[in-house]
Amino acid sequence: MKQFDARSYSIADFLEWNGSQLLDLSPKFQRRGVWTRAAKSFLIDTILRGKPMPKVLLTQDLIGKKNVRTVVDGQQRIRTILEFISGGFTVLKTHNAEHSGRLFSELDEDIQGSILQYEVGVDLLYNVSLSDMLDIFARINTYSVTLNTQEKLNAKYLGVFKTTAYELGHSYINYVLEGGVLSEKQVSRMGEAQLASDLLVALVGGVQTVKNIERYYKLYEEYDAIPANIDEAVNSYRQVMTHIGAIYPPKGLKSANWSRPHWFYTLFTCVAHALKPVGGLEDAPRPALNEATIPLWRAALDDLSAKYDGYTEDGDKDVPASFAKFINYAQRRTTDTEARRERAKFVMNSIVI
Repeated sequence: MKQFDARSYSIADFLEWNGSQLLDLSPKFQRRGVWTRAAKSFLIDTILRGKPMPKVLLTQDLIGKKNVRTVVDGQQRIRTILEFISGGFTVLKTHNAEHSGRLFSELDEDIQGSILQYEVGVDLLYNVSLSDMLDIFARINTYSVTLNTQEKLNAKYLGVFKTTAYELGHSYINYVLEGGVLSEKQVSRMGEAQLASDLLVALVGGVQTVKNIERYYKLYEEYDAIPANIDEAVNSYRQVMTHIGAIYPPKGLKSANWSRPHWFYTLFTCVAHALKPVGGLEDAPRPALNEATIPLWRAALDDLSAKYDGYTEDGDKDVPASFAKFINYAQRRTTDTEARRERAKFVMNSIVI
Protein backbone atom coordinates (compact mmCIF):
# COMPACT_ATOMS: atom_id res chain seq x y z
CA MET A 1 0.00 0.00 0.00
CA LYS A 2 1.32 3.41 -1.00
CA GLN A 3 2.86 5.33 1.90
CA PHE A 4 3.74 8.65 0.24
CA ASP A 5 2.52 11.46 -2.02
CA ALA A 6 4.64 13.41 -4.49
CA ARG A 7 4.23 17.12 -3.86
CA SER A 8 6.07 20.39 -4.18
CA TYR A 9 6.35 23.23 -1.67
CA SER A 10 7.81 26.67 -2.10
CA ILE A 11 10.75 27.89 -0.06
CA ALA A 12 8.29 30.36 1.45
CA ASP A 13 6.35 27.38 2.85
CA PHE A 14 9.46 25.98 4.54
CA LEU A 15 10.26 29.45 5.90
CA GLU A 16 6.77 29.78 7.35
CA TRP A 17 6.83 26.30 8.94
CA ASN A 18 10.23 26.96 10.46
CA GLY A 19 9.11 30.31 11.87
CA SER A 20 6.06 28.68 13.42
CA GLN A 21 8.12 25.80 14.87
CA LEU A 22 6.30 23.35 12.62
CA LEU A 23 9.45 22.04 10.95
CA ASP A 24 11.76 19.43 12.52
CA LEU A 25 15.22 19.47 10.95
CA SER A 26 16.88 17.09 13.39
CA PRO A 27 15.44 13.57 13.16
CA LYS A 28 17.40 11.31 15.50
CA PHE A 29 18.15 8.67 12.90
CA GLN A 30 19.74 10.98 10.30
CA ARG A 31 23.41 11.86 10.37
CA ARG A 32 23.97 15.57 10.68
CA GLY A 33 26.87 16.60 8.49
CA VAL A 34 28.36 20.05 8.13
CA TRP A 35 28.36 21.61 4.69
CA THR A 36 31.24 23.77 3.54
CA ARG A 37 30.73 27.37 2.46
CA ALA A 38 31.28 26.31 -1.14
CA ALA A 39 28.59 23.62 -0.91
CA LYS A 40 26.11 26.11 0.52
CA SER A 41 26.94 28.67 -2.16
CA PHE A 42 26.51 26.13 -4.95
CA LEU A 43 23.05 25.15 -3.71
CA ILE A 44 21.87 28.76 -3.61
CA ASP A 45 23.30 29.30 -7.08
CA THR A 46 21.22 26.33 -8.24
CA ILE A 47 18.13 28.07 -6.89
CA LEU A 48 19.09 31.46 -8.34
CA ARG A 49 19.44 29.86 -11.77
CA GLY A 50 16.08 28.13 -11.41
CA LYS A 51 17.53 24.65 -11.78
CA PRO A 52 16.11 21.64 -9.91
CA MET A 53 17.67 20.10 -6.83
CA PRO A 54 17.09 16.56 -5.53
CA LYS A 55 13.82 15.79 -3.81
CA VAL A 56 13.36 16.22 -0.08
CA LEU A 57 11.67 13.49 1.97
CA LEU A 58 9.23 14.67 4.67
CA THR A 59 6.86 13.14 7.16
CA GLN A 60 3.79 14.95 8.42
CA ASP A 61 2.30 14.29 11.84
CA LEU A 62 -0.61 15.93 13.62
CA ILE A 63 0.65 17.16 16.98
CA GLY A 64 -2.14 18.77 18.94
CA LYS A 65 -4.04 20.69 16.28
CA LYS A 66 -1.05 21.48 14.06
CA ASN A 67 0.79 19.58 11.33
CA VAL A 68 4.49 19.16 12.09
CA ARG A 69 6.77 18.20 9.21
CA THR A 70 10.01 16.29 9.80
CA VAL A 71 12.78 16.30 7.20
CA VAL A 72 13.78 12.67 6.74
CA ASP A 73 16.19 13.28 3.87
CA GLY A 74 17.48 16.67 2.72
CA GLN A 75 17.97 18.47 6.01
CA GLN A 76 21.26 20.09 4.94
CA ARG A 77 19.60 21.54 1.85
CA ILE A 78 16.76 23.01 3.88
CA ARG A 79 19.11 24.28 6.62
CA THR A 80 21.26 25.96 3.97
CA ILE A 81 18.28 27.67 2.35
CA LEU A 82 16.99 28.96 5.69
CA GLU A 83 20.46 30.12 6.70
CA PHE A 84 20.86 32.07 3.45
CA ILE A 85 17.49 33.77 3.84
CA SER A 86 18.34 34.75 7.42
CA GLY A 87 21.53 36.46 6.21
CA GLY A 88 24.00 33.75 7.26
CA PHE A 89 26.19 33.84 4.14
CA THR A 90 26.49 35.10 0.56
CA VAL A 91 27.04 33.34 -2.72
CA LEU A 92 30.65 33.03 -3.94
CA LYS A 93 31.79 34.84 -7.08
CA THR A 94 33.02 31.58 -8.52
CA HIS A 95 29.43 30.31 -8.55
CA ASN A 96 27.47 33.44 -9.37
CA ALA A 97 29.31 36.68 -10.09
CA GLU A 98 26.08 38.65 -10.57
CA HIS A 99 24.69 38.05 -7.07
CA SER A 100 27.85 37.29 -5.12
CA GLY A 101 28.71 39.17 -1.93
CA ARG A 102 25.10 40.20 -1.31
CA LEU A 103 23.00 38.96 1.56
CA PHE A 104 19.46 37.81 0.82
CA SER A 105 18.11 41.09 2.22
CA GLU A 106 20.37 43.02 -0.18
CA LEU A 107 19.11 41.29 -3.30
CA ASP A 108 16.58 43.00 -5.57
CA GLU A 109 12.99 42.35 -4.52
CA ASP A 110 12.23 40.39 -7.69
CA ILE A 111 15.20 38.09 -7.03
CA GLN A 112 14.07 37.60 -3.42
CA GLY A 113 10.61 36.77 -4.72
CA SER A 114 11.96 34.24 -7.18
CA ILE A 115 13.88 32.51 -4.40
CA LEU A 116 10.86 32.38 -2.09
CA GLN A 117 8.67 31.03 -4.91
CA TYR A 118 11.21 28.36 -5.91
CA GLU A 119 9.50 24.98 -5.58
CA VAL A 120 11.18 22.09 -3.82
CA GLY A 121 10.13 18.62 -4.91
CA VAL A 122 8.93 16.57 -1.93
CA ASP A 123 7.90 13.01 -1.24
CA LEU A 124 5.55 13.28 1.75
CA LEU A 125 5.29 10.19 3.94
CA TYR A 126 2.19 9.56 6.01
CA ASN A 127 1.05 6.98 8.58
CA VAL A 128 4.66 5.83 8.90
CA SER A 129 6.03 4.29 12.08
CA LEU A 130 9.62 4.88 13.21
CA SER A 131 10.60 1.38 12.04
CA ASP A 132 9.05 2.04 8.62
CA MET A 133 10.81 5.39 8.44
CA LEU A 134 14.16 3.80 9.19
CA ASP A 135 13.46 1.17 6.55
CA ILE A 136 12.67 3.85 3.96
CA PHE A 137 15.83 5.78 4.84
CA ALA A 138 17.89 2.59 4.50
CA ARG A 139 16.31 1.82 1.14
CA ILE A 140 17.22 5.27 -0.18
CA ASN A 141 20.86 4.62 0.62
CA THR A 142 20.72 1.00 -0.60
CA TYR A 143 19.94 2.06 -4.17
CA SER A 144 22.88 4.43 -4.37
CA VAL A 145 25.43 3.31 -6.97
CA THR A 146 29.02 2.93 -5.79
CA LEU A 147 30.77 6.12 -6.85
CA ASN A 148 33.71 6.08 -9.23
CA THR A 149 36.73 8.34 -8.71
CA GLN A 150 35.31 11.35 -10.56
CA GLU A 151 31.92 11.06 -8.88
CA LYS A 152 33.63 11.08 -5.49
CA LEU A 153 35.55 14.23 -6.45
CA ASN A 154 32.30 15.79 -7.61
CA ALA A 155 30.74 15.16 -4.23
CA LYS A 156 33.78 16.49 -2.35
CA TYR A 157 34.72 19.69 -4.17
CA LEU A 158 32.83 22.78 -5.37
CA GLY A 159 35.63 25.25 -6.01
CA VAL A 160 36.45 27.27 -9.10
CA PHE A 161 38.69 24.69 -10.77
CA LYS A 162 36.12 21.93 -10.57
CA THR A 163 33.15 24.08 -11.62
CA THR A 164 35.12 25.62 -14.48
CA ALA A 165 36.21 22.20 -15.75
CA TYR A 166 32.63 20.94 -15.60
CA GLU A 167 31.36 23.91 -17.61
CA LEU A 168 33.99 23.20 -20.26
CA GLY A 169 33.08 19.52 -20.26
CA HIS A 170 29.42 20.36 -20.82
CA SER A 171 30.29 22.86 -23.57
CA TYR A 172 32.00 20.24 -25.73
CA ILE A 173 29.92 17.21 -24.83
CA ASN A 174 28.44 16.88 -28.32
CA TYR A 175 31.87 16.91 -29.96
CA VAL A 176 33.40 14.23 -27.73
CA LEU A 177 30.31 12.04 -28.11
CA GLU A 178 30.00 12.43 -31.88
CA GLY A 179 33.76 12.13 -32.22
CA GLY A 180 33.81 8.85 -30.30
CA VAL A 181 36.13 10.08 -27.54
CA LEU A 182 33.56 9.11 -24.91
CA SER A 183 30.51 6.85 -24.94
CA GLU A 184 27.11 7.75 -23.54
CA LYS A 185 27.74 5.26 -20.74
CA GLN A 186 30.97 7.04 -19.81
CA VAL A 187 29.19 10.39 -19.85
CA SER A 188 26.51 8.98 -17.54
CA ARG A 189 29.31 8.40 -15.01
CA MET A 190 30.84 11.90 -15.45
CA GLY A 191 33.41 10.91 -18.06
CA GLU A 192 33.23 14.34 -19.70
CA ALA A 193 33.94 16.00 -16.35
CA GLN A 194 37.07 13.92 -15.82
CA LEU A 195 38.27 14.51 -19.37
CA ALA A 196 37.77 18.29 -19.16
CA SER A 197 39.42 18.41 -15.73
CA ASP A 198 42.39 16.43 -17.01
CA LEU A 199 42.83 18.75 -20.01
CA LEU A 200 42.44 21.89 -17.89
CA VAL A 201 45.14 20.62 -15.52
CA ALA A 202 47.50 20.38 -18.51
CA LEU A 203 46.85 24.01 -19.43
CA VAL A 204 47.28 25.29 -15.88
CA GLY A 205 50.06 23.06 -14.57
CA GLY A 206 51.53 21.25 -17.56
CA VAL A 207 51.25 17.73 -18.93
CA GLN A 208 51.00 15.33 -16.00
CA THR A 209 49.24 12.27 -14.63
CA VAL A 210 45.46 12.11 -14.41
CA LYS A 211 45.89 11.32 -10.73
CA ASN A 212 46.68 14.99 -10.06
CA ILE A 213 43.15 16.23 -10.81
CA GLU A 214 42.22 16.23 -7.13
CA ARG A 215 45.34 18.26 -6.29
CA TYR A 216 44.06 21.11 -8.46
CA TYR A 217 40.48 20.80 -7.20
CA LYS A 218 41.82 21.17 -3.68
CA LEU A 219 44.27 23.96 -4.54
CA TYR A 220 41.52 26.20 -5.93
CA GLU A 221 38.76 25.21 -3.49
CA GLU A 222 38.87 28.34 -1.32
CA TYR A 223 39.01 31.01 -4.03
CA ASP A 224 36.15 33.53 -3.87
CA ALA A 225 36.83 34.74 -7.42
CA ILE A 226 38.17 33.25 -10.62
CA PRO A 227 41.99 33.54 -10.66
CA ALA A 228 43.58 35.07 -13.76
CA ASN A 229 45.35 31.84 -14.70
CA ILE A 230 42.04 29.97 -14.79
CA ASP A 231 40.53 32.63 -17.06
CA GLU A 232 43.55 32.34 -19.35
CA ALA A 233 43.32 28.55 -19.32
CA VAL A 234 39.62 28.66 -20.25
CA ASN A 235 40.39 30.89 -23.23
CA SER A 236 43.19 28.54 -24.26
CA TYR A 237 40.93 25.51 -23.84
CA ARG A 238 38.33 26.99 -26.17
CA GLN A 239 40.97 27.94 -28.75
CA VAL A 240 42.41 24.44 -28.65
CA MET A 241 39.01 22.82 -29.14
CA THR A 242 38.25 25.17 -32.04
CA HIS A 243 41.48 24.14 -33.77
CA ILE A 244 40.94 20.44 -33.05
CA GLY A 245 37.46 20.73 -34.55
CA ALA A 246 38.97 22.34 -37.66
CA ILE A 247 41.54 19.57 -38.00
CA TYR A 248 39.11 16.77 -37.24
CA PRO A 249 35.35 17.34 -37.56
CA PRO A 250 33.52 14.80 -35.35
CA LYS A 251 33.05 12.13 -38.03
CA GLY A 252 36.68 12.39 -39.06
CA LEU A 253 37.84 12.14 -35.48
CA LYS A 254 35.66 9.11 -34.81
CA SER A 255 37.28 7.13 -37.61
CA ALA A 256 40.82 7.96 -36.44
CA ASN A 257 43.01 6.71 -33.62
CA TRP A 258 42.87 10.24 -32.20
CA SER A 259 39.38 9.52 -30.85
CA ARG A 260 40.86 7.12 -28.30
CA PRO A 261 40.87 8.97 -24.95
CA HIS A 262 44.64 8.74 -24.38
CA TRP A 263 45.32 9.73 -28.00
CA PHE A 264 42.88 12.62 -27.72
CA TYR A 265 44.73 13.87 -24.63
CA THR A 266 47.92 13.83 -26.70
CA LEU A 267 46.21 15.65 -29.59
CA PHE A 268 44.84 18.29 -27.22
CA THR A 269 48.17 18.95 -25.53
CA CYS A 270 50.00 19.08 -28.87
CA VAL A 271 47.57 21.61 -30.31
CA ALA A 272 47.74 23.60 -27.07
CA HIS A 273 51.56 23.62 -27.18
CA ALA A 274 51.54 24.80 -30.80
CA LEU A 275 49.36 27.77 -29.80
CA LYS A 276 51.10 28.54 -26.50
CA PRO A 277 53.92 26.72 -24.64
CA VAL A 278 52.67 23.96 -22.34
CA GLY A 279 54.55 22.85 -19.23
CA GLY A 280 56.41 19.59 -19.59
CA LEU A 281 56.83 20.03 -23.36
CA GLU A 282 59.45 22.78 -23.26
CA ASP A 283 61.89 20.86 -25.47
CA ALA A 284 59.27 19.91 -28.07
CA PRO A 285 58.98 21.88 -31.35
CA ARG A 286 55.98 24.13 -31.92
CA PRO A 287 54.94 23.85 -35.57
CA ALA A 288 52.77 26.70 -36.83
CA LEU A 289 49.05 26.10 -36.45
CA ASN A 290 46.70 28.42 -38.32
CA GLU A 291 44.11 28.29 -41.06
CA ALA A 292 46.77 27.76 -43.70
CA THR A 293 48.55 24.91 -41.90
CA ILE A 294 45.51 23.00 -40.64
CA PRO A 295 45.49 20.72 -43.73
CA LEU A 296 49.18 19.98 -43.14
CA TRP A 297 48.46 19.07 -39.52
CA ARG A 298 45.65 16.76 -40.62
CA ALA A 299 47.89 15.06 -43.16
CA ALA A 300 50.70 14.60 -40.63
CA LEU A 301 48.35 13.24 -37.95
CA ASP A 302 46.65 10.88 -40.41
CA ASP A 303 50.07 9.65 -41.57
CA LEU A 304 51.23 9.01 -38.01
CA SER A 305 48.00 7.13 -37.25
CA ALA A 306 48.31 5.05 -40.42
CA LYS A 307 51.91 4.12 -39.64
CA TYR A 308 50.86 3.10 -36.12
CA ASP A 309 48.18 0.82 -37.54
CA GLY A 310 50.58 -0.63 -40.08
CA TYR A 311 53.31 -1.39 -37.57
CA THR A 312 50.98 -2.84 -34.96
CA GLU A 313 48.68 -4.84 -37.24
CA ASP A 314 51.39 -6.43 -39.35
CA GLY A 315 53.72 -7.12 -36.46
CA ASP A 316 56.54 -5.53 -38.43
CA LYS A 317 59.78 -5.98 -36.52
CA ASP A 318 61.59 -3.26 -38.50
CA VAL A 319 60.00 -0.44 -36.57
CA PRO A 320 62.15 2.67 -36.10
CA ALA A 321 63.30 2.92 -32.49
CA SER A 322 61.57 6.25 -31.89
CA PHE A 323 58.28 4.94 -33.28
CA ALA A 324 58.60 1.75 -31.27
CA LYS A 325 58.81 3.85 -28.13
CA PHE A 326 55.67 5.76 -29.16
CA ILE A 327 53.87 2.49 -29.87
CA ASN A 328 54.82 1.19 -26.45
CA TYR A 329 53.41 4.25 -24.70
CA ALA A 330 50.31 4.30 -26.93
CA GLN A 331 49.45 0.62 -26.51
CA ARG A 332 49.78 0.77 -22.73
CA ARG A 333 47.22 3.58 -22.62
CA THR A 334 49.07 4.80 -19.59
CA THR A 335 48.14 8.13 -18.07
CA ASP A 336 51.36 8.65 -16.11
CA THR A 337 53.35 11.84 -16.61
CA GLU A 338 56.32 10.39 -18.49
CA ALA A 339 54.24 8.51 -21.05
CA ARG A 340 52.02 11.50 -21.72
CA ARG A 341 54.95 13.83 -22.27
CA GLU A 342 56.83 11.38 -24.49
CA ARG A 343 53.77 10.73 -26.66
CA ALA A 344 53.23 14.46 -27.16
CA LYS A 345 56.89 15.13 -27.95
CA PHE A 346 56.94 12.38 -30.56
CA VAL A 347 53.82 13.76 -32.23
CA MET A 348 55.17 17.32 -32.26
CA ASN A 349 58.38 16.12 -33.87
CA SER A 350 56.35 14.26 -36.49
CA ILE A 351 54.52 17.36 -37.67
CA VAL A 352 56.78 19.09 -40.17
CA ILE A 353 55.35 22.31 -41.55
